Amino acid sequence: MTRCFRAHPDLRLTALEGEGVVLHLGSRRYFSVNETGLAILEQLKPRASLPDVVAALTSKFEVSEAQAERSATAFLDRCLASHLVEEEPC
Repeated sequence: MTRCFRAHPDLRLTALEGEGVVLHLGSRRYFSVNETGLAILEQLKPRASLPDVVAALTSKFEVSEAQAERSATAFLDRCLASHLVEEEPC
């Protein structure tokens, strides 16, 4: 089953020299993410499936599809736990 995600509506992203700062307005919490995390979160506006995220990562970075999927899945699961992204039906 394909998983689809979207950034939480209260999420704000700012890129800073290859990294990112994420602000969740609702919880007033800041998070820092690396370049890969920022690329993933930017891909989720307005929403994206896991295969879309993997394709974006493999086109932007020199990484295999399998590694991109593992990294994206782990990152998105952590983001779900922190309420930075929401999973929705595809």
